[in-house]
Amino acid sequence: MSRANPPPPPGQDEAEKTPVAVALRYDVPRDGAPRVVAKGRGAEAEAILKLAFANDIKVREDADLATLLHAVDLDAEIPLAAFTAVAEILAYLYRLNGGLPEAVRRDAAAHAGPVPSVPVR
Repeated sequence: MSRANPPPPPGQDEAEKTPVAVALRYDVPRDGAPRVVAKGRGAEAEAILKLAFANDIKVREDADLATLLHAVDLDAEIPLAAFTAVAEILAYLYRLNGGLPEAVRRDAAAHAGPVPSVPVR
């Protein structure tokens, strides 16, 4: 499978048409939020994608989100501005994989407080 970038619109500079890839880790017991664990442009981005495909890691193409996350330092949590988009991707992946990972369920149960009762009228 080959991947080619479409020709850029007139006036678009080289940095804007260079492929960007960002890899995230979300280890629920350890991380408060997803973290950027790899990022790259050009050949580095292609290497990240090749590694992901070789390990059956799901890849989502979203140029705007990749650009936003590429600005984040390695091993830093994702910014608040990316939470909604990343949460949607995680929800999609959880559905594809048959539900929440056991570690996520355990952590949620351990941190869940009592469920308040609400009178039904």
